Amino acid sequence: MKKELKTFDDPKNVKILLRIFYASLVVLLIVDLFIHKHADFPWEDAPNFFAAYGFVSCVLLIFIAKILRRFIKKDETYYD
Repeated sequence: MKKELKTFDDPKNVKILLRIFYASLVVLLIVDLFIHKHADFPWEDAPNFFAAYGFVSCVLLIFIAKILRRFIKKDETYYD
């Protein structure tokens, strides 16, 4: 039986979607330079502060999860 390829199985379609995704990210970063933000703190007025803050927060969450995994993870024979 021949497997039918879906939209995301074709590498050409994936490459096109990734290019669209990255282009939209660049457009949003450029647009952010021209939008006035009503900041509560001075560092929030920095260009693309919220993008950088979100990226750094996500990376920190990944590293914290990797560290906590050592303490929370159960043995392979835990349920036996």
